[in-house]
Amino acid sequence: MEQLDQQGDYPDSSLRLHVRQVTYQAHEINSYELTDPEGGVLPPFEAGAHIDFYFRDGSVRQYSLCNDPVERKRYVIAILRLPEGRGGSAALHERIHVQRSVAVGMPRNNFPINKDANHHIFLAGGIGVTPMKSMVATLERGGGSYELHYCCKDWKHTAFYDEFAPFIASGKVKIHHDGGIPGNGLDIKALLEEPKDGTHVYYCGPPGFMGACERFSSHWPEGTVHFELFSPTASPKTQLTGEEMAQLDGEGIVRLGFQIKIASTGAMYTVPNDKSIHEVLAENGIEVDSTCRSGMCGDCKVRYLEGEVDHRDLILSGDEHDEYLTTCCSRSLSRELVLDL
Repeated sequence: MEQLDQQGDYPDSSLRLHVRQVTYQAHEINSYELTDPEGGVLPPFEAGAHIDFYFRDGSVRQYSLCNDPVERKRYVIAILRLPEGRGGSAALHERIHVQRSVAVGMPRNNFPINKDANHHIFLAGGIGVTPMKSMVATLERGGGSYELHYCCKDWKHTAFYDEFAPFIASGKVKIHHDGGIPGNGLDIKALLEEPKDGTHVYYCGPPGFMGACERFSSHWPEGTVHFELFSPTASPKTQLTGEEMAQLDGEGIVRLGFQIKIASTGAMYTVPNDKSIHEVLAENGIEVDSTCRSGMCGDCKVRYLEGEVDHRDLILSGDEHDEYLTTCCSRSLSRELVLDL
């Protein structure tokens, strides 16, 4: 389990905040209100943004900001306790209390509201509702058109019900309970069957929910569907298969890894199958920013000039893949990648 402590080696840009309030929102879900110790104004954020939460052991977790962005003196995150998870949620539930000091990163937004859309369809599965709560607040303030479909097991598992109540009454927010049986709630296929001009779709939730949203929105026009994963399935480095550990090239020769070339110096380095590009760069004195190390934040992206990339990130768009790779998880389908470093 990750260790939380007031003393830690955190990034220089991190914010030291106090936990002002912890609120029970639903079964195994707490929200945490974070404020400046001196009551000051916090750095601004936009709907859909998240913050990195730093642990003393060096691990990092990302949590969406779910309050209205106009509230400049607090950040609110909500966390589902997952006993079978990687330890972060359990540590926070068990050890974070009022007046605790915590270290978090500056707000970043990989899941913004599209400002050109004239209608927004939000699909939230369980704790995936957190970024959309902020989006609803923003659109309500600006008179934007939206509908939020909030899917969860039952009322016991429905977080923020009281805050959504006025929008439920107006019909803008719809609650769908499936009793724990997928398919008994929202009919995602029917909802997304016919794309509408000017409408954008946003979805976030657990893996099964994400898979259904992806499948039933695959026919929508490019650029109109947006999603955010709140946890990586696993570190790509640890997901290497036996075939990848001993790749065969076109001549049937075992290829253990690939090479990267630094364009500015011509230096060549080998990236073995048990290391990432980021690790090899660091070992050779080339520092590239990295936060999540699982392809979810985009901090470590670099431009590549030559080579065929096996993109494994969860954040870059198709157009960005034509120019950039993420050094934490991207691999190579060619013998060599030339990096614009």
